[in-house]
Amino acid sequence: MSKSRKNTVDPNEIIATYGADTARWFMLSDSPPERDMEWTAQGVEGAWRFVNRLWRSVAQVRDELAPLGAALPAAASEAGIAARRVIHKTIDGVTQDLEQFRFNRAVARVHELSNALADLAGDGSGERWVLREGYESLARLAAPMMPHLAEELWQALGQKSLLVDEPWPSAERALLIDETVTVAVQVNGKLRGTLALPRDAAEPAAQEAALALPAVAKALQGRSVRRVILVPNRVINVVI
Repeated sequence: MSKSRKNTVDPNEIIATYGADTARWFMLSDSPPERDMEWTAQGVEGAWRFVNRLWRSVAQVRDELAPLGAALPAAASEAGIAARRVIHKTIDGVTQDLEQFRFNRAVARVHELSNALADLAGDGSGERWVLREGYESLARLAAPMMPHLAEELWQALGQKSLLVDEPWPSAERALLIDETVTVAVQVNGKLRGTLALPRDAAEPAAQEAALALPAVAKALQGRSVRRVILVPNRVINVVI
């Protein structure tokens, strides 16, 4: 804890005013555990706002979620599929962060998941199911850091069990792999731009897309292409 008293507050006052979950969330979000931290009123208030936003988010959507126990829909909107990728990448990331005591990174990932769920409208195909999966995952991931709030969220989502008795969520490996990748495009080894391509795109399609880039066409200036070197999912180098 910083020795400076400027703009700092007593941790006991935080707990008395905002609750232990807010104090814990602020502590974990501030910095890696090996660094000293400064208890600032602004930081604590930010943590308090997030705690309240989480509760309001669940309260606003819980009546619009898919029923408990509903099966995974056969089809989902593009937005729903994208949200599922965020959910499962967050599960995977937070799991690794907690195992390696990178609490501030885990906190950041929970923030990102909360934002992604808030952006999902819930009216597309399968999106209500995705929202339930997302908010249940959010409660589970927050539980080690905000156990009291997480239990309240779990109950608000219609669950009858205690969250503390539930298993830790596991990520679906298939959802951790992006369908598209960003590939660097070079001319004679010099970067000219990037392309978003399907993962493991076929070489002819990747080459055609690279040569169609305006910056590449300008660099060629009518000269012949000797060869195109493709490093799958990473680099396309046009050699002239």
